[in-house]
Amino acid sequence: MSADAQNMRRALKALAPGSELRDGLKRIHHGHTGALIVLGYDDSVKDLCSGGFELDVEFTGARLRELAKMDGAVIISSDLTRIRRANVQLIPDSAVATSESGMRHRTAERMARQTGTPVISLSASMRVIRVFVGGLRKTLDEPETLLSRANLALDTLDRYSQRLEEDLSTLTILEQRENVTLRDVATVLQRMEMIRRIHSEIAGYLEELGTEGRLLALQLDDLVRGSASERSLVIHDYIRSLERIEQAEEALCNLDGESLVNLATIATVVGHTAVDTSDLDRIVAPRGVRALTMVPRLPWSIIEELSRKWTTLAALRQASTEDLQAVEGVGPYRAALIRESLKRQQRAASPESVGW
Repeated sequence: MSADAQNMRRALKALAPGSELRDGLKRIHHGHTGALIVLGYDDSVKDLCSGGFELDVEFTGARLRELAKMDGAVIISSDLTRIRRANVQLIPDSAVATSESGMRHRTAERMARQTGTPVISLSASMRVIRVFVGGLRKTLDEPETLLSRANLALDTLDRYSQRLEEDLSTLTILEQRENVTLRDVATVLQRMEMIRRIHSEIAGYLEELGTEGRLLALQLDDLVRGSASERSLVIHDYIRSLERIEQAEEALCNLDGESLVNLATIATVVGHTAVDTSDLDRIVAPRGVRALTMVPRLPWSIIEELSRKWTTLAALRQASTEDLQAVEGVGPYRAALIRESLKRQQRAASPESVGW
């Protein structure tokens, strides 16, 4: 995420319902006046200010409303605790590009582009609040609109989570039967990335909703709990080179929409070449990392060591108790627990237990 995008998210979070800044904007709205507000006061902002007066008083929504009655801009400290100046004329470079038409919005966009500081423009006639950060702009939506969008996205996330749970169960069974194809792995990773993107979208809504989104936040946490670690385990199991795990996760996050629906592209991300669709039916062997995480109280350091010593789940399952004890940290009890757990997982995946 770019610096401008991060600053935009911080600005939107500061503007969430229930915040002092949002309260001030609501007061300005109800008073049918406009406003130009700069969220930061450094040298780059100071150089573009003319006139007005110094204040340096504690920030409150009521004070912002009263100061916005004047035509000039109000400048607030970046931590939103102090009002630094009021009734200021902002003089950004007129050569800075802007696509806005209203005077306040044009000044706000130029100011944001030139300084990188978040600038809020509130239109008196159109009753529109816009936030500008660098080259980004965002029109604030009413909480009811955001809640509606967030609920729709949450429903979609619920459906995808259910499908992922089914896909993971199928993958676990196929792993035990040594019948996993590249297509199965790519499908699970595709589903996981889609869920991550929907989660990110909802998280953005929650930041804008502030206190209005508490119930949604609980539902979201319940739906995606543990999904990030599960995704990491799948990548650990099937990536060709363990040294490229971080690069693979980053590449998966950066896939565009067209690439994300292409299973061959996803397979390539984890190091498996898929020239055409028939390559996706190639059998691949898991390292057994996910299977080992199902062993009770088995530390991650031992899981890593076991998966390095036995590079496939099938080979790990063939290891004797004595072989397992050769790994540091694995004693007789833990070795027996690992063998029994792996055998139990294999029995649970048998056609007699599963029904297919």
